[in-house]
Amino acid sequence: MKVVIVEDEHLTAQRLQGMLKRYDADIDVLAELPSVSEAIDWFKNNPDPDLVFMDIHLEDGQSFSIFENINLQIPVIFTTAYDEYTIQAFKVNSVDYLMKPLNYDELVQAIEKYKRIHAQPHEENQSVEMLLKSLHKKEPGYKDRFLVSIGSRLKTIETNEINYFYSAEKITFLVTKDNQRFPIDHSLDRLSMMLNPKEYYRVNRQMIVRLNGIANIHVFPKGKIKLDLIPVMKEDVFVSLDKVVEFKDWLGK
Repeated sequence: MKVVIVEDEHLTAQRLQGMLKRYDADIDVLAELPSVSEAIDWFKNNPDPDLVFMDIHLEDGQSFSIFENINLQIPVIFTTAYDEYTIQAFKVNSVDYLMKPLNYDELVQAIEKYKRIHAQPHEENQSVEMLLKSLHKKEPGYKDRFLVSIGSRLKTIETNEINYFYSAEKITFLVTKDNQRFPIDHSLDRLSMMLNPKEYYRVNRQMIVRLNGIANIHVFPKGKIKLDLIPVMKEDVFVSLDKVVEFKDWLGK
């Protein structure tokens, strides 16, 4: 089986490749494509694979726009952290819809479904309602854990262990309660959608903080707010002036 992975989170793509090889060592991953534009270019200039694994949120937009630009008739298994796009996903050649973080057993079920459909094409005509019914077991929600790389090893960090995220020199880092720092593949914009807004707030362009990660809040003249974080951040952390009112509302929720 020849497979293409359309995914902008490199660690997630690598983990998916490992799971595919675990399922069948003969699966050939032809390409790992992180964006809508790269995917469109690849599909225009290469023979069709047998199956595509496609994240819905890519670095330059939603993957549905790929289908708006090219006539792609390849079976797709969508992957995402959100289920709000389910109906739209099933309108564009979708075999199944997997919630992140990916589960090996669910991945196997999706591939087996693809094989059944490929062997008996009439099954593709089953209604959207029937397909959606099988998804009710998959609980929507915010991201429970993050995959990080430590040298040649991979490790998962539970979200409730993370006190803040920050961006420096175009790299995003997570910081745990016990002051472990790891680079991750997500931008702060993406993280803002993945995290529970009751617990996490983007205080400025460089930082997202957890409510329990704030030790002290200092109010200065003209409404300026400074935060002391746990663990301590070397640089001063200020709430953007245009976010002060919203930040106060968030604190009081």
